[in-house]
Amino acid sequence: MSAESRKVLEMLAAGKITAEEADKLLEKLNAQPSAEPKPEEPSASKPRFLRIQIDKPGQDQVNVRMPLSFARTGTHVLAVLPARIREKLSDQGIDLSKLCAMNEKDWNEAIETMNIDIDRGSGKKVKVFCE
Repeated sequence: MSAESRKVLEMLAAGKITAEEADKLLEKLNAQPSAEPKPEEPSASKPRFLRIQIDKPGQDQVNVRMPLSFARTGTHVLAVLPARIREKLSDQGIDLSKLCAMNEKDWNEAIETMNIDIDRGSGKKVKVFCE
């Protein structure tokens, strides 16, 4: 990972920039220079963010939106999630570490089709999806 990418991730972790701003910066840093401009892709064709939502009545709600390009830089996704969120996901049986161990092709395919939706019936809900 380049020093520039690392700096963007540090700024995101420190709350100095938003997830969307980090995504744009990382995309620009990771873009290959080309004489031909890339055609603009429709936003619905490829997911750009990993979203984790945990709703538990009477407790703090969790709503994490992370740029997929952030995860693709090789940084371990769980390293940037607060321990409280990792614990809540683990309690619900969700292990994101398996995503980090995949090769790029399998990871992209898994991300494009990911949709985890758990509803315990007591108001507790967990959703992990890409948008």
